[in-house]
Amino acid sequence: MTALTIYVPRLNDELWDAQQLALIWRQVDEAGDGAEVSFDFARCDFLRPNAVAFLGGLARLIAHRGGVARFHIGTLRGWVQTTLLQNGFAHAMGADTPPWQGNAIPYQEHLTQDKNKIIASLKRDWLGRGWLSVSPALADEVIGQIWEIFANAFEHSKTPVGIFSCGQYLPQRRELLLAVADFSVGIPSNVRFYLGTKEMPACDTMRWAFTGGHTTQPQQTFPRGLGLNLLKDFVQKANGVMQVFSHDGHVRIDQRGETYENAMPFFEGTLVQIRLLCDDKHYMLSNEAATMNAAPFF
Repeated sequence: MTALTIYVPRLNDELWDAQQLALIWRQVDEAGDGAEVSFDFARCDFLRPNAVAFLGGLARLIAHRGGVARFHIGTLRGWVQTTLLQNGFAHAMGADTPPWQGNAIPYQEHLTQDKNKIIASLKRDWLGRGWLSVSPALADEVIGQIWEIFANAFEHSKTPVGIFSCGQYLPQRRELLLAVADFSVGIPSNVRFYLGTKEMPACDTMRWAFTGGHTTQPQQTFPRGLGLNLLKDFVQKANGVMQVFSHDGHVRIDQRGETYENAMPFFEGTLVQIRLLCDDKHYMLSNEAATMNAAPFF
């Protein structure tokens, strides 16, 4: 059995941080089946939900391949320790301490396509905590589009270990975060297979997947696109950022627009991360604003 120790660095939610997660994935992948992987956090003083969801999924993938993943709880420092205990990640990985609510959106492992459960969790734990002022109708629409991310992963990712999600509210930064990860073939591979274009650049496959007209009801012969038009508008108007890293493709959506890029392969799977700024505005749909004689949001 191969023994491997991974020293988890400080991890934020920009491109460099995704590349560090990709490096961790490559180390695990190169260790092969049956590896014994230890995660040491002595060098980590900040960890965003994208890394939490990613590391949780990676641990389950290691186990699926006949290996063992061990998280050295004793190496956790200050805020990172509190966060991983609070959101339930540490408990899921074997710690005795049960999670508590705090500012965390719980770490979850989704093994089945339970739409009602996932939507209820997003309403309760993400947009339902009052951190961002959103009308119930807009919240329902946005959460419905987040569900599209889960549905796409369930129906086309061919992941052997499920889907992983986590979030956090950072009061000092007034940021609301959400991350969803799966370990699978990735969006570019799915689009290339469907379109029959093996040489299609990753940036073009990601643009295809994010085109609204390609969002369909699930069918055996048609891959589910992401679309997510309303979610993209919401992220931009709420001064937020949404990024998607999938194999050799990268998408960034922010106030400046949408950017689709080719990249060095990150990992076999998809990581979606959303960051919203919790300002003092109230966000609602345009038809709601019309009935209330208020300034429209959409």
